[in-house]
Amino acid sequence: MGELVFFDVETTMPTGAERRCWMLEFGAILVCPKNLVEIGSYCTLIRPVDLSVVAPHRISGITREAVSSAPSFEDVADQIYKIMHGRVWVGHNIRRFDCPRIKEAYADIGRSAPEPIGIIDSLNVLSQGFGRRAGDLKMATLASYFKIGPQKHRSLDDARMNLEVIKHCATVLFLESSLPNILTNNNNNNIGVVTRSKAAATLTCRQEISRKSPPTCTATTHRASPYNTRGLGKVVEKAKDALHGARGSRPLNTLLRHSLLR
Repeated sequence: MGELVFFDVETTMPTGAERRCWMLEFGAILVCPKNLVEIGSYCTLIRPVDLSVVAPHRISGITREAVSSAPSFEDVADQIYKIMHGRVWVGHNIRRFDCPRIKEAYADIGRSAPEPIGIIDSLNVLSQGFGRRAGDLKMATLASYFKIGPQKHRSLDDARMNLEVIKHCATVLFLESSLPNILTNNNNNNIGVVTRSKAAATLTCRQEISRKSPPTCTATTHRASPYNTRGLGKVVEKAKDALHGARGSRPLNTLLRHSLLR
C-alpha cells in the first residue's frame, strides 16, 4: 500500500443563487500505513477570487479578513499536487465533497488535478462496519463518542481527528471480534447499518457540508481545546498493535472492505 494522505478542505457556505463552494483552506497529513504514524503535513489558507463570498464571522476563524492576505489557489497548487498525487486519499465524505472541490480548483486554473491510487472514505467505510452505535456519522459526533475532543473545523486539525477516529473504530471492532459473545450483546439492539438513498446523488454542496460536520457560519466565539488522543489508554495502544500484526483479521478487513477503489 502506498502512503496515506488524510486531507480536509474548508469552504464557503453557498447562499442564495451561489451554489459553488469556494475553497478557503486545505490541510493534509502524510501517514505511514504500517504503523499509522504521521510523517508529514501541509496546510494553507486560500484566498478566493471574490472575497465577498466569505462570511465575515465563522467559528473556525477562517473569516474574510483572515483569507484576504492568503495565497490564491494557483499559488499553492504545486504544493498541494505534490502531497496528493499518487497516494491513497483518506477523509470523511471526501468522495462527494472534498474530491470534487480539488478538481474544481484545478479546473479553475486550467491544470490537471492530482490523482489518487486509491480512496478511503471513512463515511462510507464506517457506515458499513461501525453502524449507528455512535449516533449519526458526522465527524463531530464520532469524536464526541470517543471523547477525542471538539471538532475545530480547521483542515489540519480535522484531518488528524479523522485518523484518531479511524484508530478508535478499528480498535472497538477488533475487541468485539475477539470476544463477540461478551462485548457485542449489549449493542445488538443499537447497531444498524446506514444506507444511502438514491436521493444522495443529488445532494447540494450545502447538504454535503452538513454531512461532514455541523454548520460553522456563525458570529459566536469558540474556545479551542486540545484533542485527548488517549481516550482508551493502554487498551487502545495494545489493540492497535495487534491490528497491525493481523493482516487477515476480520475486523480490519471489514473496516477497509470496498474502500480502496478509484
